[in-house]
Amino acid sequence: MNRIYLRNSITLLLLIVISSCSSIEIFKENTEVPVKKPYSSFVIINKEVGMQGFSSQFIDQQVQIHLQEALEAQGMIYDKSEPELVIRYTSNEDLRKRESTQNYNPYPYWGYRVWDPWMYNPYSSNRNNSSTTSYELLQVIVDFIDQKEDKLLMTLTGVTEVSSHKTKSKKVLKTTDKIIGYFIDEVKSSQ
Repeated sequence: MNRIYLRNSITLLLLIVISSCSSIEIFKENTEVPVKKPYSSFVIINKEVGMQGFSSQFIDQQVQIHLQEALEAQGMIYDKSEPELVIRYTSNEDLRKRESTQNYNPYPYWGYRVWDPWMYNPYSSNRNNSSTTSYELLQVIVDFIDQKEDKLLMTLTGVTEVSSHKTKSKKVLKTTDKIIGYFIDEVKSSQ
């Protein structure tokens, strides 16, 4: 009984640790035509036209390569001339700031004030300990377009937070993986 409880506790702890890392949310938008068939060929319009979807050229090239390799691994063929599926991607990179405040006593005029009347002086600048951290709200937006009908199958938006430039490309590729996985699941469920 204790071994099972211990194993379940460890599993729960691992799930909490894994899920507490910066999450990636996927949103499905702009569905004009439902997915009806499995697609056998595709083209990435950004690659063909030379349109950059990210502010960093290195990340942009990584996303192009990653999209192409992931779809080819699913059995699809990259076809410039007559593709069944057209893929277009872009990003929204928004710098933001988060302020966290540490207030040691949520009731500053109760309790300790009886013992030390100057401890929570309203004129003191050290009353609250606050810090500001910068992060980037990153959105990877991928449009899947049916070439024959010239309408959007769906727009998938992956949203995540990036706290440093070192982890940005990894987060972008993980978000791209989730978007591709979501699209492939949609195609499989339509059959």
